[in-house]
Amino acid sequence: MSNEGTLSGLYPFLHGKTQDPAKLQTALLHSVAEKARDSRETNEAFFGGQAEILVAAARTLADVYSSGGQLFSMGNGGSSCDASHVAVEFVHPVTAGRPALAATNLVADLAMISAVGNDLGFDHVFVRQLVAHARKGDALIGISTSGNSQNLIAAFVKAKEMGVATIGLAGGDGGKMKSSGAVDHCLIVPSTSIHRIQECHVAAYHIMWDLVHTLLADDRGSAARKEKVQ
Repeated sequence: MSNEGTLSGLYPFLHGKTQDPAKLQTALLHSVAEKARDSRETNEAFFGGQAEILVAAARTLADVYSSGGQLFSMGNGGSSCDASHVAVEFVHPVTAGRPALAATNLVADLAMISAVGNDLGFDHVFVRQLVAHARKGDALIGISTSGNSQNLIAAFVKAKEMGVATIGLAGGDGGKMKSSGAVDHCLIVPSTSIHRIQECHVAAYHIMWDLVHTLLADDRGSAARKEKVQ
């Protein structure tokens, strides 16, 4: 088949043809079912293989908060939206009775990002903020669908030097995020689809948020019982 014939078959509307409405509706419904199935299977594979890492990450973060530390979040593009979402979840809990926990989104200050990016390079936009605001005993979470975002890797390396706990969310084989050795808890979605990876990331940090509050509540309960006994 010629290139023109192939294009005509794939994009009939570009060649003065119209698609059959019934066939189009069937194809669209099939696409929904296939994508939903793929999403469920990716989700099951991710949590089936990463549940213990997720619990360990939640324990680390609960320990950070118990010791008076705070969380910093970072990401690029769509993952920057997830970084913002993570910070909002901890600062403004949607479940009644759960306390607000300190979290700072390192993507929020556009003037800072553009200044550092212009003067030093984009690889430094998170490192510079981390050096200024983070302290030993804090935590840093970075989100990247590929795991290869260099500005995240640079920040993770600096965080380890500073004694800041590190949590990473990646996809594929984990990329540099996994191989760098700078991430304490690396959660990797076994997929090359950016959409499937992002869906799992959202579920992962929602669950981590819930686990952290559960662990902190247990700690407070244990402390209260200890005081009563004494």
